[in-house]
Amino acid sequence: MRNMISVAEKKEFINWFLEHYELQKKEAAWLLSYLSSNEKLLTKVHFVEHTRHLARSLIISTKCSNMAAFKFIKNKRVGSDVESAFYDIRSYPHDDLYIGLYFKDRTVCSKYAAVLEVHPMRKHEIAQDHLLELFAEMILDQSIKTYRQHTLYEQIDQALVAGDRDAFMQLSKQYNASLE
Repeated sequence: MRNMISVAEKKEFINWFLEHYELQKKEAAWLLSYLSSNEKLLTKVHFVEHTRHLARSLIISTKCSNMAAFKFIKNKRVGSDVESAFYDIRSYPHDDLYIGLYFKDRTVCSKYAAVLEVHPMRKHEIAQDHLLELFAEMILDQSIKTYRQHTLYEQIDQALVAGDRDAFMQLSKQYNASLE
């Protein structure tokens, strides 16, 4: 899955898809053709694996799939009318549109994989994961530093008790360096 898919790649995929699969709702094929013919709209079209938690999305299924034939989801409202989806897409061409296609062997289809994009919610999760990893690393580094300082402090005490001036001086230098 990539982040930036070109308009040409999307157009080529839609044309290939329509040539190789028969949709459960023929009107959905017309809608995909319409999207394919409009480059401005294609810049806002994103193919994703799952359409959950997205403001505006389409689910389109082929005859070889057991999924719902067609669903248009906008702001948690679900409809099955292709004309309503078309009207909304034409009325709001600047809004992102996420499309989930369901067809036989979709999980192993290289052409579909080539146009799949990372789910926007997943982008947020990935950024959040990186931030959490960074915080965990910072906490671990601080814990290791504190542990080393504590160990040096105990060794300095032992050198004082033993009267080992050389060890005391060496350990004191290390302890002071760890404070910087």
